[in-house]
Amino acid sequence: MSSPVERSPALWNRSRLDLRSEETLAQLLDRGAVDDWRELYRLARRDAELRARLGRIVSRVPLGYPHFWRAALASLGEPVDFERATCRRSGPT
Repeated sequence: MSSPVERSPALWNRSRLDLRSEETLAQLLDRGAVDDWRELYRLARRDAELRARLGRIVSRVPLGYPHFWRAALASLGEPVDFERATCRRSGPT
């Protein structure tokens, strides 16, 4: 699969794009650019398994924009619990 997201700066520590890797997906959701997110959305629109995996990541991994991702998944028809607490990033103490 050739995809614009393969050249994402968010994948600086990866030799290739592997959308089967939840770690890679989490990295793209958290550190990707808007163009990367558009491509993930486009791919998820056609792939129910990818949508489900993204949903699990959004609920378990502290991301910068968890509500954005929940809304994106809801717009694709995924069940989303907007009342569920989001994972928080740890910051400097």
